[in-house]
Amino acid sequence: MSPRAWGILLVLSGAIFLEGIDVAMMGVALPAIQSDLGMSTASLQWVVSAYVLGYGGFMLLGGRAADLLGRRRMFLFWLTVFLLFSGLGGFADSGWMLILSRFVTGLAAAFMTPAGLSIITTSFAEGPQRNKALLVYAGIAAAGFSLGLVVGGLLTAIHWRWVFFAPVILAALILVTAARLLPREERPARTSGFDVTGAVTITGAMLLLVTTVVRAPDVDVKWTVLTGVAGLLALSVFVAVERRSSSPLVRLGILRSAPLIRANIGAIAFSGSFVGFQFMLVQYLQHLRGWSALETGLAMIAIGIDAIVAPVLTPRLVARFGNAKVIATGFTAALGAYAFFLTVGTDTAYAVMLPAMLLLGMAFALAYGPLTIAATDGIDEAEQGLAGGLFNTSFQFGSALGLAVATAVNVAVTQSESPSDLLAGYKAAFVVSVVAAFLALLTTFGGLRSARR
Repeated sequence: MSPRAWGILLVLSGAIFLEGIDVAMMGVALPAIQSDLGMSTASLQWVVSAYVLGYGGFMLLGGRAADLLGRRRMFLFWLTVFLLFSGLGGFADSGWMLILSRFVTGLAAAFMTPAGLSIITTSFAEGPQRNKALLVYAGIAAAGFSLGLVVGGLLTAIHWRWVFFAPVILAALILVTAARLLPREERPARTSGFDVTGAVTITGAMLLLVTTVVRAPDVDVKWTVLTGVAGLLALSVFVAVERRSSSPLVRLGILRSAPLIRANIGAIAFSGSFVGFQFMLVQYLQHLRGWSALETGLAMIAIGIDAIVAPVLTPRLVARFGNAKVIATGFTAALGAYAFFLTVGTDTAYAVMLPAMLLLGMAFALAYGPLTIAATDGIDEAEQGLAGGLFNTSFQFGSALGLAVATAVNVAVTQSESPSDLLAGYKAAFVVSVVAAFLALLTTFGGLRSARR
């Protein structure tokens, strides 16, 4: 790749690094935010859920908007929105203001992320060059999340507001660089008008479905069923609209791609297992073990091995063994790491937990990048934004689902604040991650059969 190509790749990877470090820092800072703003546990969950709601609810619309309205244009505009509302969160003096800022920040990420990913997939030729670019992109994304755990602990030790101000500085640098490096493009030609009905129905469906998932632990079952049914009905209306539209927002034929379907189902299960586990591990270390935010972040930096493995080792493994085998190995490693944490106690030494954390970092390095390749490989250039939107929607929806199920199981099992009951609740939540990782592994069997053929 030329120096300019590397520059474009790194600035776009910087944006996904920004998104990853923003989410990770938030997870470590939540206890300090709750204490300072006087938020209840139920409202605190919405600091995370509001971001997921904006991200997951608008991702498909964001991916298609990048294809139809211009990828560079959408990337720069929504990066600016991300910057502004991340800063607003730092000035929040009440829970509702913080939740609002997180929702809009998530919405901005929903448009920015698929735009950036589709610029990469359309700028690099399909094959080894694009695979290398996507694995570098995935490695930097993983580095953002892993480093965010440590940086979040350091910044929270100063004050939790810096968890919001630091991304503003990074976003400003990326914005200035991207404006100079990203090539200008003509507005894509459209033979028909924008599919407004499809956009409204799919966004409504995703908002309802994500709301169903994130609110499930806190509301009565009848409300969960009601919003879930409403989401499925909206999704059915969307499918009917797309079948009749002359210029559909989502061409339903794209769903005939078996690798794309496997990649998205695998992403749902894998991200659900990881996010649910990470949330419960933080609670285990801080609430049960009494570790500080900084100690927790430093303990979890071992997972950051993926930042080294993903761009250095994973491309060679994919070239040697193929995508499906590397993904299957990653899912197997995750399954083993989660299973280990079913054995932890109230005083398990960090040295004992360290190998499992390293194994989980390897799992993320082996799975995330190859999943990204599988989700966009063989897709027409005009639909790369849509493919990226589908993949990122799956990842975010899986994250929300995993967090909600793990939280619900933890609450159901935990009978008191005694150490033994708290430990039982955390172990029950870890079982959710074990099951989800196993389901993710099952999705690779079709790819392995195809690879052998």
